[in-house]
Amino acid sequence: MDRSLLYRFIVIIAVVVAAAFSAYPPEDKIHYGLDLQGGMHMVLQVQTDDAIRSETNNAMADIQRGLEEAGITGVDIKRTGDSAFEIRGVPDDRDDFVEDMVSEIWTMRRLGDRLQLELTGQEIRNIRELAVNQARETIRNRVDQFGVAEPIIHREGLDSERIVVQLPGVDDPDRIRRLIKNTAFLEFRLVKAGTGPYGSEKQALDATRGDGDRHEVMAEDERDENKNVVGQQYWILEKRQVITGRDLKNARPSPGDFGEPTVTFSLTSEGGKKFGDVTGDNIGRGLAIVLDGKVISAPSIQARITTQGVIHGNFTVQEAEDLSTVLRSGALPAGLTNLEERTVGPTLGQDSIEKGTKAALIGGVLVILTMLVVYRRTGLNAVLALTLNIVLVFGVLSIFGATLTLPGIAGIVLTIGMAVDANVLIFERVREELRAGRTVKSAISSGFSKAWSSIFDANFTTMIAAVFLFMFGTGPIQGFAVTLSVGIAASLFTAVFISRWLFDFYTSRHQRIDKLSI
Repeated sequence: MDRSLLYRFIVIIAVVVAAAFSAYPPEDKIHYGLDLQGGMHMVLQVQTDDAIRSETNNAMADIQRGLEEAGITGVDIKRTGDSAFEIRGVPDDRDDFVEDMVSEIWTMRRLGDRLQLELTGQEIRNIRELAVNQARETIRNRVDQFGVAEPIIHREGLDSERIVVQLPGVDDPDRIRRLIKNTAFLEFRLVKAGTGPYGSEKQALDATRGDGDRHEVMAEDERDENKNVVGQQYWILEKRQVITGRDLKNARPSPGDFGEPTVTFSLTSEGGKKFGDVTGDNIGRGLAIVLDGKVISAPSIQARITTQGVIHGNFTVQEAEDLSTVLRSGALPAGLTNLEERTVGPTLGQDSIEKGTKAALIGGVLVILTMLVVYRRTGLNAVLALTLNIVLVFGVLSIFGATLTLPGIAGIVLTIGMAVDANVLIFERVREELRAGRTVKSAISSGFSKAWSSIFDANFTTMIAAVFLFMFGTGPIQGFAVTLSVGIAASLFTAVFISRWLFDFYTSRHQRIDKLSI
């Protein structure tokens, strides 16, 4: 064997062994998608208007604090839309002071005694884009911490505000649904001094009359000893947030003093400083823990609290674990609306696997028989190339951690046909050269050379289509695009590189070849 053949043989062996090693054992290395394994499929709409309103509310709160610290009183701030608000009572000569407090993302103008502020159009688009991306990453973090294997979480299209979530193997869809959709916006707020819980919302609202700018009423569920909700009580809380979930560094479930489930949290250094200042100045006063606009508990502050704390809330063990998970993964930037949800049973998935495997085997056997009948012993060259092609496809899928779906199996079946397509072009060219009177070695060399442009064009254009399917398609279509792309690359390698080596190896073993079984 000359050096060229030896080097190419080493490359072939290295590639095939690496692929086989990566794909073995296939039951551990090949991950099944939702349609094969069963599980949940959800399409969620991100309510990006929530994120815009949150940005507006934060700006209003910052300006309110800034004006109070500057001694400007008698000011009324009111939101006039999701992305706009107005300020009444600011003297004309303090417009520059207000403008300095807001960034360039706000436009400001004066109309009489009012200052009107509105988010710029570009910033609104940025907030919507960021909200979708943050929601996708938050959902991914929560699902990863829950332990779902091989989840598929992606945006439905480049500019869409929808997120597709596919969770194979999930057996508790209700818990997953709560875990994903829980906004988990955590706030700590001081209870209005001298007040406690009220038995009705009307009583609480009556107690806030004339003081609505600084306080608001929030409800807390009352539970019996079995954790069932039996009623509600109402608290008057300061609108000012002491700290929020953004100040959390970590959260984990832990037993309380009496063994009850609680959530222990730790704060960032900056959050701990803010928390320590407020709790140190308000010992004996109630501090409400608010999650998604509802009071979880409102214990009295017993001592100054800095970087460590505990959340009590009559939790079950599972509720404490789930709350810890969503707090660690961060709050969703906006609410989610469930547009579509379906559960795929594992029985249906197993049926798909069996039928897909059957289709692949039948297709493979028919292709092999066709190649042997039409091209005789030279057809063995194509059969070996086809076999190695399948090994390479599964090896590459395993290396990149791709998930095999039912459309993915369809892509593999299509690859079986495409894998021998290049061999057919080459073999027909070799036949033509032999009929033209060329020697066997010359016919083989000329056949590969003349067929290459057609092979490259056909596979390159198909690859372009596969790339666009992956870019603009959703889960199942992307699975088809992935296996098709991998199959195209593998078929080029096997049909051109490996098949040529087999021919060259055969001809190198014989000094003179008068006939070729083709």
